Amino acid sequence: MRIGIAGFMHESNTFNPLRTDRAAFAAQSLTFGPALLDEWRDAHHEIGAFLESAQALGFEPLPLQMAWAMPSGPVTDAIFDEVVGRLIDAVRREQPDGLLLALHGAMVTESHLDADGEVLARLRDAVGRDLPIVVTFDLHGNLSERLIAGSTAAVAYRTNPHVDQRECGRRAASLLVRHLKGEVRLCQALAKPPLLVNIMVQDTSKEPLRSFMEEARTREGRPGVLAVSLLPGFAYADVPQMGPSIVVVTDGDAALARREADELAAHLWDARERLNAALPDAATAVARALKEERTPVVLVDTGDNVGGGSAADGTVLLAELLRQGATDAVVCLFAPREVEECVRAGVGQEVTLSVGGKVDRLHGDPVPVRGRVRLLHDGTYVESQVRHGGKRINHMGPTALVEIEGRNLLVLTSLRHPPFSLGQLTCLDIHPGRQRILVVKAAIAYKAAYAPIAGTILEVDTPGLTAVNPHRFAYRHVRRSLYPLTDTSPTR
Repeated sequence: MRIGIAGFMHESNTFNPLRTDRAAFAAQSLTFGPALLDEWRDAHHEIGAFLESAQALGFEPLPLQMAWAMPSGPVTDAIFDEVVGRLIDAVRREQPDGLLLALHGAMVTESHLDADGEVLARLRDAVGRDLPIVVTFDLHGNLSERLIAGSTAAVAYRTNPHVDQRECGRRAASLLVRHLKGEVRLCQALAKPPLLVNIMVQDTSKEPLRSFMEEARTREGRPGVLAVSLLPGFAYADVPQMGPSIVVVTDGDAALARREADELAAHLWDARERLNAALPDAATAVARALKEERTPVVLVDTGDNVGGGSAADGTVLLAELLRQGATDAVVCLFAPREVEECVRAGVGQEVTLSVGGKVDRLHGDPVPVRGRVRLLHDGTYVESQVRHGGKRINHMGPTALVEIEGRNLLVLTSLRHPPFSLGQLTCLDIHPGRQRILVVKAAIAYKAAYAPIAGTILEVDTPGLTAVNPHRFAYRHVRRSLYPLTDTSPTR
């Protein structure tokens, strides 16, 4: 068996005006052919699992491509057309017996609200229906009927933070190989209950979502059922398919797949009132943090969740920390111009900067600071542990560490970078456990790295492109019946 290995992944925040272009992919991962082996073989990611499974399951892996960019605004048509076109050319050239394809499930382009579905549609138009394609999805995918119809089978991550990506890839590879050997005949069904699952209740280790993920596993153990995936969805994409998805794969029994998917969807709908969240504002949260004895206190800047496609230079918490006289805090900000200023000044020199609030003013205004450049770094580090996102080699771009008043530290990066790894700090000789306060621009994903060293975690309702209150957003394309948006007027 010869099986193609490919991926094209982006989580697109449609409220972000910045476009994700070729440079954004090239800055993270844009690899074609055997070049993806060095970067992804050892990664805690489904691509790594596809490659790992080749020996265990007895197939020849054909490395085709991997494209991944930091969550941001919609993908440009130019890079989308290039990546999909090269994928089609590679499949035609290699003529694999099957294809393992890693997609996110929440990609949007300038012209396509259902970009992942468009990938499958173009593939099918080019190579026909006979090629078995098994797809993996991020747990935050917003899946469409077209997307599921274009794939032979689909499985998604089961954990948030995403620490089971290799396991997900192994499940996908096993399904495809069993199908190719004639041991099973894959078919699937998709159910989409009309609700929005707030991102702050999407920690799969906690209620209410934990019970639903356990139910999905229980259903997967039933006769004839091969896989059950529950995806809470991604609320920051204004698309018709936004919301949770349940995908059930069975051995040739379409009625069983439909029944299992619909039953689990009904249970999720019945619990809709438990799938909301309410958090304290910045002033309240910082005041609590300053009184907290269990340190470090992790302040979660939910409105500037970098992994959800936000600006990464929000200043609401930084400004509040300085206003209330906080000490020994660490704040990371996307600040390429300010990094250049620090480089010009040099290590050990004093700098006067205006940080943050440059991408937009939804996340706070620029904050003036004075401090000393403590360290300059190329911004590349390696994560050896299993972490959300599965990346091993990480790039922040040229990075400056600046110490300002109160022994507070600013990590200024040239690329938007999420707090998925403590390596973001430790590569700069910051010891997270010794700090009083750590600000993470995240929702759930940071926990795999930060929860083990946190004394206290305080989630904060901050404004921005990933605000926890869905009524802050002016949705135009989502289903009008979507709970809790029904009969409400969006406000910024």
